[in-house]
Amino acid sequence: MWEDSRRLFGASLWLHAPGAVLDAALEPRQAELEIEAWRTHALRLAMHVGWEPDLTVRRSADGSRAALALTAPIDALLGATLVNEWAWMRAATDGEARAAQTGDPDEPRLPWDEAAARMALRAYLATEENAPLRALETAARRAGTPLLFDETEVSLGYGTRGRTWPIGALPAPAEVPWHTLGRIPVALVTGSNGKTTTVRLVAAMLARAGHVVGFCCSDGVFIDGRRVERGDWSGPAGARRVLRDPRVTAAVLETARGGILRRGLACPRADAALITNIAEDHLGGYGIESLGDLAEVKLVVVQALRDAGTLVLNADDLLLRTTPHHHHGPLAWFKADEPPAVLPSAAEMPLTLCGAARHNVSNLAGAAVLATLLGAPAHAIRAVASSFGAENDDNPGRLERFERGGVRIWIDYAHNPHGLGALLAAAAASRGTGRLGLLLGQAGDRDDDAIRALARTAWDAAPDHIVLKDLDGYLRGRERGDVPALLRAELLESGARAEQIDLATDETDGVRRLLAWARPGDLLVLPVHALEARERAIQLVQNWT
Repeated sequence: MWEDSRRLFGASLWLHAPGAVLDAALEPRQAELEIEAWRTHALRLAMHVGWEPDLTVRRSADGSRAALALTAPIDALLGATLVNEWAWMRAATDGEARAAQTGDPDEPRLPWDEAAARMALRAYLATEENAPLRALETAARRAGTPLLFDETEVSLGYGTRGRTWPIGALPAPAEVPWHTLGRIPVALVTGSNGKTTTVRLVAAMLARAGHVVGFCCSDGVFIDGRRVERGDWSGPAGARRVLRDPRVTAAVLETARGGILRRGLACPRADAALITNIAEDHLGGYGIESLGDLAEVKLVVVQALRDAGTLVLNADDLLLRTTPHHHHGPLAWFKADEPPAVLPSAAEMPLTLCGAARHNVSNLAGAAVLATLLGAPAHAIRAVASSFGAENDDNPGRLERFERGGVRIWIDYAHNPHGLGALLAAAAASRGTGRLGLLLGQAGDRDDDAIRALARTAWDAAPDHIVLKDLDGYLRGRERGDVPALLRAELLESGARAEQIDLATDETDGVRRLLAWARPGDLLVLPVHALEARERAIQLVQNWT
């Protein structure tokens, strides 16, 4: 059986080029035989239609699962999923009856007989074939012009130096104005925490330098300071949306783990890429079982740099210092304790809360390095660092600060132990003599150990009152109340008293309960995740007296 089968539109954890990947469960006693049989069947079928694919296998640590991947022409990616699925069924099943039980019955399937499968595959590929797309890909490679493609559009070049056509109405290479097409400054930003803040900082620095900046992040797509798409656009679709905008002269692209694993990199060429840190989060999905696996996912951005681009890494992160990055081009490091000379002191940078928000000292250091690599002058970097974060609108959802009736209220996106720990460390340094109230929840797709670790991190900060919540829209397979119950049990195990813990019906109710508990001098820390929930929380805080 397989668990997922999908196309990859760019470089990925498994491949250096577009293709397909299948996540399969292995029969422990037959795993090696199954994998070798898959290789044999996939190669035979692919070579029959004229492909010479690269095949890769990545097995789980316990050997019970594997990701099986093969490269394919960019106009045959759905066909590549069929090849993958058929080869796996032949390898892992005994006959047509079991094969028919595998996967979605409404999806295209190849006949069990190999000769018939070859005929069916050729017929299917004829419906997917796009000769003009392949011709443009070859011409773009020769010209050194980046090509972006998806199900509906094809682009050559980036931003003001780009052009986009419908995938069904592509020009011949001779009709393309190649002299007008090319690249603009582009940076990728990935990591476990701090991605959005870093993206916004670099975008502001480039804008201060005179660029029309496009950036995408978990809050949307922004062009020239205005949001043009709302929601989480930190994946490949967000990157393409930015790079295809004809106004953009520089781009900063948040590149989240999920998009890399689901579809590969959308951006084939970048000038620089930054990794903020590696922390436990999202483990378990797509075969990512450890911090080392997660580091490898983040380092996929190296494939967009080739040899000429610069990889920027956080020297304070042990895993980034020790994991092989396989980048042969320039390398740059940043440290919170040794920020670039271009930055003012922590006391002069509002985002750091006079140095209390150490994680933002790190974000500013990385942003300054990245902005410099993209051509931002020192005066632009320093000006942004000296003002960014003074207003909540500079960095929505990240350390937004309010004061009502002597109660200080912080709203933030912290969503894993590393991020929550950094936020609560800043709270401890800023707390004063008042009490600390905390809103706490987690998405349902994290495993029980990750949820318990979040509770332990929260308790380490010695909060006086904790309100537990489900995350609106993030139950992800669990029943309502399951996550708060796990958090509560771990808090009690860690030493919390039952009367210190409250249970909310949802995130908005949780904010209300903490506001009702607060008194002058207190600090409330409210990690709120969904955009709509955050907007409701802010409205409650602003209207509270």
